[in-house]
Amino acid sequence: MPLRVFVAGVWLANGLLCKVLDRVPRHRQIVERVLGLDDASLLTKAIGVGEILIGLWVLTGLLPRPITWLQIALVATMNVLEFWLAPDLLLFGRVNLLVALLFIGVLYLQGLRMPPAKTPD
Repeated sequence: MPLRVFVAGVWLANGLLCKVLDRVPRHRQIVERVLGLDDASLLTKAIGVGEILIGLWVLTGLLPRPITWLQIALVATMNVLEFWLAPDLLLFGRVNLLVALLFIGVLYLQGLRMPPAKTPD
């Protein structure tokens, strides 16, 4: 359970604080750079809402395998794009890719190796 809460917390914090509330403007700047937009405020907020929904899904423990594969695909895709197109905007520069690989390992352990949450009877 604690690993699931950690994973959900990552999505919820990045979605709500960094994107929806724009507390970390470099997230919006990354979206602008990767997509070649002058202003990605609305799109960044929409991405943030999607991340919040992923975090809530993870918390439920329902259908752990599909949400795990979705998370792995999103984290891998986002980080490879950022590695090539916006490394100067990343918290750890190109080393962010290694952090992403570690997080993908956590996702794998959390979603594919652990049993789903018990449903109330």
